[in-house]
Amino acid sequence: MSPAAAEPLTPERILETTEDVLRRFGPTKATVVDVARALGVSHGSVYRHFPSKAALREAVTDRWLAKSVAVLEEITSAPAESAPSKLEAWLEALFEAKRHKAGDDPELFATYTVLLAENSGVVDAHLSELIDQLARIIAAGVEAGTLAAPDVSAAARAVFDATGRFHDPQYAADWLSPTILTEFEAVTSLVIRGLRP
Repeated sequence: MSPAAAEPLTPERILETTEDVLRRFGPTKATVVDVARALGVSHGSVYRHFPSKAALREAVTDRWLAKSVAVLEEITSAPAESAPSKLEAWLEALFEAKRHKAGDDPELFATYTVLLAENSGVVDAHLSELIDQLARIIAAGVEAGTLAAPDVSAAARAVFDATGRFHDPQYAADWLSPTILTEFEAVTSLVIRGLRP
């Protein structure tokens, strides 16, 4: 029995190993057998925790996306900042998270892009969570009188859509442009000005 196989097989351990396998082989070549081999177990053992390769890939993506959502939630829930400042900080944090994911972890970013193309429920839930956070920031601003939006949900969706070039994976190549930060600041400033009363 290998040392890896001596450790208890948990979903978390499988997900960590799957991330390593995806980084090594990429989303199209990585298999459940590769994950099982890296864990020192049979592929059937992996399937007991995740019923299919798609379920495993979605769980990895969900785990990966949850890390950025947690950072954004801290900004959303912060009590002290004004809503316009919070909105600007949230948009900056989202853009930075996506840029780092694309640049620092390209294989997992590719997996996310594959799932997005497959209209994954994980990605849909992630996008809904992000738009909900925006809605909470905007609602707090409306309540405080620092933002104006007759329909908070529609405003949150509009902000998300208007800034799509800075968080939608299909624009990842643009994020390497030397002018991207200036462009981001221009769009963000325009969006926030448009929400002021």
